[in-house]
Amino acid sequence: MAVIEDVRPLGAELERSYEVYVRGRLTFRVGRIVYVAFSADERLMGFAFPKEERAALVRGEPQAFRLPPPSDLGFSWVLADLAALDPVEARALVVDAWRFVVPRRGRVPTTCSTPEAGADDGSLRLQPGG
Repeated sequence: MAVIEDVRPLGAELERSYEVYVRGRLTFRVGRIVYVAFSADERLMGFAFPKEERAALVRGEPQAFRLPPPSDLGFSWVLADLAALDPVEARALVVDAWRFVVPRRGRVPTTCSTPEAGADDGSLRLQPGG
């Protein structure tokens, strides 16, 4: 089970990233772009994720991931239940979300997660890797 403190240090460690509280909720940003945000009760973590891949992610692990509310479907965003993630996976999702929004040019390489090799069930369960 992951908790907010498992991923919070990344807000300061990743290049160009910083944390901000918006309406009492912790968010991580690159510039003005939010790439991770937590619910007020800190049970859900929203994170940047390609729109074209999110249905497969949610379908593969509905206990861990869900689509954002209808008002946010236009954004590249997915929600995760932190209780369904382990801390390593939660950190990998934060790094992947950061990589999704940070400009590629001038980016310092970061060890990031990759989809599990051989996952043929449509699951995009992430794991640490290079």
